[in-house]
Amino acid sequence: MNDVDVREAITQAHHAEWARVIAALTRRFSDLGIAEEAAAEAFATAVERWPADGVPPNPGAWLTTTAKRKAIDRIRRENKRDDKHKEAQMVYDDDPPEPVGAIDDDRLRLIFTCCHPALAMQTRVALTLRMVGGLTVPEIARAFLVAETAMERRITRAKAKIKATRIPYRVPSAEDLPARVSGVLAVLFLVFNEGYLATGPDTDPLRHDLTAEAIRLTRLIRALMPGDGEVAGLLALMLLTEARRTARVSAGGELVPLAEQDRGAWDAALIAEGHRLVRERLAAAATGLAPGRYQILAAINAVHTSARDMRDTDWSQVLALYDQLIRLDTSPLIALNRAIAVAELDGPDVALAAVNRLEDTLAGYHAYHATRADLLRRLGRSQESRAAYDKAIELAGNTAETAYLTRRRDQLG
Repeated sequence: MNDVDVREAITQAHHAEWARVIAALTRRFSDLGIAEEAAAEAFATAVERWPADGVPPNPGAWLTTTAKRKAIDRIRRENKRDDKHKEAQMVYDDDPPEPVGAIDDDRLRLIFTCCHPALAMQTRVALTLRMVGGLTVPEIARAFLVAETAMERRITRAKAKIKATRIPYRVPSAEDLPARVSGVLAVLFLVFNEGYLATGPDTDPLRHDLTAEAIRLTRLIRALMPGDGEVAGLLALMLLTEARRTARVSAGGELVPLAEQDRGAWDAALIAEGHRLVRERLAAAATGLAPGRYQILAAINAVHTSARDMRDTDWSQVLALYDQLIRLDTSPLIALNRAIAVAELDGPDVALAAVNRLEDTLAGYHAYHATRADLLRRLGRSQESRAAYDKAIELAGNTAETAYLTRRRDQLG
């Protein structure tokens, strides 16, 4: 195996095993900080040793064992001046395991720990992206549009708070689940979005490992709470979005927008499952249960994936759903997406006026400038469109999206 193959094996192992290693060490040592540092050391050791020794038959087991040894070494060093009995308990792990929650899954326990309500929402997301998704601090900082040093401090404070307040490493009991699940769904949605369109300039434009993990964990939560409409809605939204994954990037590495995608390449099984979940929620809504944010977003995606061609899209239905959604969620991102439907129904000039009103809140967001650029292009205002494309390219971190925006800008002449 050559060096390129080894590097690829390490990259794949990081995508597949990071969360498992962190979860296993957190369960063993009850300390996210130790788990993260030991996992990072284990992967660094792999980078050093695998090129010479070869990739082990079971990379995940090798990494977990190595990380546990690193953690034990760290605990021994730190506890030389502390209670030796505590050290022995940690190293030899003789205590019986603590009771687990409704589902015995290490990564699900890790998610509920990272998403504990004692932490601020943005902190929960950042911690989950780091501990479960394996994203680097720079990647997470880009996703939040904040400085790397600020994000590093946020994650460090979160780990310290979990340790100091003894936040339990477990899935909540059945009676506590409804109050806790909304925060977890918000985090999973953002993890999915990071995989759907990765923010880091040096990462794959699509992170199937993250979208697959978000879907897997959402399925587990749905098994816990089969009657929860928002869990079903989020799962449907993820499935209908994931169904389009293979059509979203061209062979040349360029993002393919919805209007240009080969709909025959969409995953029919995922679309069928997503549509079934949406129909179930529509039936529930007919009985008086008002749909939540994820259910409406899933319904919007169901309209898009029901059309055989972009020209067949029922834009009136899309706009009606956005109007319903914006009453629940006044986020400027929702307003930006609504404007795209407005452009199809009322024309790009009406949509541009709506988009321009979002400048104060979205000036640092590349999609705002990309949307303006497209609307200005459709209005024949090429010079202004070029300037908007330039700003979108400057702000975009995803390589596939940058390639697409560059081509569209260059087509202006």
